[in-house]
Amino acid sequence: MKKLLTAVTAAGSGLLGASLASKPGSRRFHALTASVAATWFAGARAAGPVPRGRTAVVQPVLAGAGAFGGFYGCALVARRIPLLRRAITGVLGHAHHGSTPTVVTTTLVTGAAEEIFFRGTLYDAFGARTSTAMYVLSTTATRNPALVLASATMGTLFTLQRRWGGGVQAPLLTHVTWSALMISFLPRLFPPQDSSTGGVGP
Repeated sequence: MKKLLTAVTAAGSGLLGASLASKPGSRRFHALTASVAATWFAGARAAGPVPRGRTAVVQPVLAGAGAFGGFYGCALVARRIPLLRRAITGVLGHAHHGSTPTVVTTTLVTGAAEEIFFRGTLYDAFGARTSTAMYVLSTTATRNPALVLASATMGTLFTLQRRWGGGVQAPLLTHVTWSALMISFLPRLFPPQDSSTGGVGP
């Protein structure tokens, strides 16, 4: 089973890299991001059910909101660092050029799929540290330093939420809350004219 999950992680990572390298707003981007989410869901399903854990809602949502606040502050600083500014605007180009409802839906569904796979299936199969490391490694396929840094920070928080909640509900709610706030407010800090029209690399 571990070999299968490792293969699924590699496949999903490759699709993730290809999706973010696609032209913002293109059909290819939406098709590939849907494939990423489908890969995570399929991998989790193949391994069997994942624990739901506690039914708490307030704490995970507050954790996601608090994480957004920290990232927003960091984004204000990142705007002054060319390498990070280009990396972030490259990612947010998809938010600026795509249909807002579609982009938001894609972001939230993919985030939920990540939690079910990484904090559910991989956590149970490999443990907290290895599953977090695999989560961070999966984002290196994007070749985007901002995403890698974010995955390291949030991956650690999501893992702590999984440990606290005993299942995927807590990290899933934290992830979805954080993602919804990020996609709603962060694009305003990085207008589209600052980003390239294709790709996410610096």
